[in-house]
Amino acid sequence: MLALFAALPAHADVADTLLAVKPGVVGVGTFNPSGSPRANLQGTGFAVLDGRYVVSCAHIFLRQLDSEKKETHAIFVGRDRQMAVRTAQLIATDRARDLALLKIAGDPLPALRLGDSDSVREGWQLYFTGYPIGSVLGLNPSTHRAGLAAVIPIFTPVQSASQLNARALKQAQQPYEVFELDAIAYPGNSGSPVWHPETGEVLGVVNSVYVKGAKEAALTAPSGISYAIPAKYVQQLLEQALTKAP
Repeated sequence: MLALFAALPAHADVADTLLAVKPGVVGVGTFNPSGSPRANLQGTGFAVLDGRYVVSCAHIFLRQLDSEKKETHAIFVGRDRQMAVRTAQLIATDRARDLALLKIAGDPLPALRLGDSDSVREGWQLYFTGYPIGSVLGLNPSTHRAGLAAVIPIFTPVQSASQLNARALKQAQQPYEVFELDAIAYPGNSGSPVWHPETGEVLGVVNSVYVKGAKEAALTAPSGISYAIPAKYVQQLLEQALTKAP
């Protein structure tokens, strides 16, 4: 088993499942000991494996760290004034699917278990937990219900080449399927786990930037639709990272 998770009843209440899920959900970003503010919350992540690894979205970590100011990647645990900062190391990425894997310092976190994302069915009611607009609202996790509206290809053919951007072209060359959710994900929600209400298993990872850039490149006003990367690609990233680990 690649992850740990608290045992839940076969038909757990959503509120009970959420209590088990939330401790494994963290904020992700950077920490600069001489900055103002020192902590920069940029997205969401969740613990996997033995609790010392965190999955998030790769686009969050594109900016180069300021090594002269000892800036580091970091995760944020707790809530607002009780927030604890843990340094993190970016150890693996899947740029094509915008996934990232961090290794964290300190004690392990309660890890979430990955589910079988190939078994999901359109019409299922799922949930995601994360930190929307964390730079404004702070480290206060919120949970949203999201219906699985469709399983769709990452790239949709367009009528004109002018509607294509570099990201869409790359995704056209490496196609895969994503989940379309009938819920709004805000900046900061990227990296949020999409979980099953009965088991708490993670079935996808919310992506509020990378996927929308491909699916909605032809729209002048982006829709309120959200997307998620299926968990099977997280599984692949974990297996590749563990294989390469010394």
